[in-house]
Amino acid sequence: MLKNKAFLVTGGTGSFGKTIAHELEKLGAKEIRIFSRDEKKQEDMRIDLSNSKYKFYIGDVRDYQSLLSALEGVDYVFHAAALKQVPSCEFYPMEAVKTNVNGTENLIRASIEQKIKKVIVLSTDKAVYPINAMGISKAMAEKVAIAMSRMIDNSGTVVCCTRYGNVMGSRGSVIPLFAKQILNDDYVTITDPNMTRFLMTLDDSVDLVLHAFRNGQQGDIFVKKSPASSLEALVNALSEVLKKEPKRKIIGTRHGEKLYESLISREEMSKAQDAGDYFRIPADNRDLNYAKYFTQGEESISEFSDYTSHNTEQLDQLELIDLLSRLEIIKEKVSA
Repeated sequence: MLKNKAFLVTGGTGSFGKTIAHELEKLGAKEIRIFSRDEKKQEDMRIDLSNSKYKFYIGDVRDYQSLLSALEGVDYVFHAAALKQVPSCEFYPMEAVKTNVNGTENLIRASIEQKIKKVIVLSTDKAVYPINAMGISKAMAEKVAIAMSRMIDNSGTVVCCTRYGNVMGSRGSVIPLFAKQILNDDYVTITDPNMTRFLMTLDDSVDLVLHAFRNGQQGDIFVKKSPASSLEALVNALSEVLKKEPKRKIIGTRHGEKLYESLISREEMSKAQDAGDYFRIPADNRDLNYAKYFTQGEESISEFSDYTSHNTEQLDQLELIDLLSRLEIIKEKVSA
């Protein structure tokens, strides 16, 4: 299915983009197009890879025409471009809307026009019961993707989504920050020791996206079952791996942060399909017949719970140490 096909990855110079690109190359892709607005990162990636399968396109998902041009001749799309930092989106929410919502609509519209076979839209746990601008914008991106999927006939572009939590060691994530603070003898700045977060490796995120690629139907959302950890347990495990006891400072919850994250809402769990390591959430394809909303409710919703970083499997210290020890960014720091 992937062999000899052309792929485009938006946000392709990010942590996920680089990882999925390497995987596509290994699986025999004919061409991998990296679409992003950062020419320096593209140049670094071009020099690092030195591979004619990769093509680099400077553009912004906010610009429909740049997407339309880059998508010509492409078979499949992975849409990873987004504004992801919670604090910056809190201060500049309309910038989050322009990239995460309008950019997603532009990407899907351009894909339909260019007759792309399938588009995988990457989302986040923060889109479930969102309380911050980043999560709200990604929730709207999911809604846009599902709404547009309803309007595509069976022979057209398939649009589906994936949703996952924090990717360990990725740009802007907490593990590199904690490791740096520990090694520099700085205070480790913990928002709340009891705060929990899902833990996924980059390989896990790629597995999820490829699962959606192979199995996704119109309007589906896919979630990979993931373990979690409290921040306190994470710092304890990191100190063991780095063999250094850190100074700790509780700084309190920041703008737009939750005590725990949800990957699937209670309402979605009532219809989610369990597929081993994954959940598939099929699209709600009711039409605008209001009777289907107001007179035909679902009693079963009250029987379900959200799927959260509080009630998923919690890794113990040995499991955390093993997981952290396998991260490239930690290996580098340990061997430095």
